[in-house]
Amino acid sequence: MIDWTDRHYRYMMRLISKKVMLYTEMITANAIIHGPRERLLAFSSTEAPVTLQLGGNNPKDLAFCAKLAQNLGYSEINLNVGCPSDRVLRGEFGLSLMYKPEIVYQCVDAMKHAVDIPVSVKCRIGVDNHDSFDALVAFIEKIVKANADFICIHARKGWLNGLSPKENRTIPPLQYDTVYQIKKHFPNQAIGINGGITDFDQVQKHLAYVDSVMIGREAYHNPMLFKDADHLFYGQEQNTLTPFDIAQSLIPYIESELKEDGVKLNHITRHTLNLFNGYPKARLYRRYLSENAYQKDAGIDVFCNALNLLVQA
Repeated sequence: MIDWTDRHYRYMMRLISKKVMLYTEMITANAIIHGPRERLLAFSSTEAPVTLQLGGNNPKDLAFCAKLAQNLGYSEINLNVGCPSDRVLRGEFGLSLMYKPEIVYQCVDAMKHAVDIPVSVKCRIGVDNHDSFDALVAFIEKIVKANADFICIHARKGWLNGLSPKENRTIPPLQYDTVYQIKKHFPNQAIGINGGITDFDQVQKHLAYVDSVMIGREAYHNPMLFKDADHLFYGQEQNTLTPFDIAQSLIPYIESELKEDGVKLNHITRHTLNLFNGYPKARLYRRYLSENAYQKDAGIDVFCNALNLLVQA
């Protein structure tokens, strides 16, 4: 979800659901330590609860970043051991760490000793041809031994060579039963499932076998799906939120953010392009924003003009 689940997207999603756990983009420990950490770790308290997802393979560096995140108010730290991009292969983190369970153990153990908030791991069911169930069990055992609070498993294996990151999300077949079997094998460990989940009927079915469900791409392409999440999964009253309610609530946020150095309108409004999916003239709304929100001096009037195209439908 790199370049997708930034703080502006998370602010919008918190308007839709108050309860679901939101995740940051994967941020590498090196970027935090050597780069603009204030910008990389910035978030509003109104986004909480938020999990910081880290990439890296150095226990000391990850522990340092985890401590920073705890002090900033993040709710959880997640180590990404599932990203298959070329960058993670070169840096020997992400999916490549599934070959190195001892390093994953050391990283999780270091973070657990550094912070009081939960530490979790996101992985896949296998990597390349290293994809037997026994290999997965051995890998998960190391994470459990490190006392990880939660393990989320993408129910596809990943390929470090031969498939692009996009292809890794679609070509390897989903094997939900493998994740269910891991939960049976580790009944006392909190296990979540991820991969190809697009509606809440599927979520309910998965929750019969695992402890939680993570939704990635669909959360971006269909944000209003989460309108009913608090009611269905957290016992809250059913709400009547519409995309127009969300857009109106975003207006003061956008006005405030545009006063900050370096923030442009399209940095925020690009996350709203899927907000009105299925509505008449939604295509006009998307086109208008795509053509105008990136302009240097684009202000809140551009967003309001786009909304007016929908109201005139």
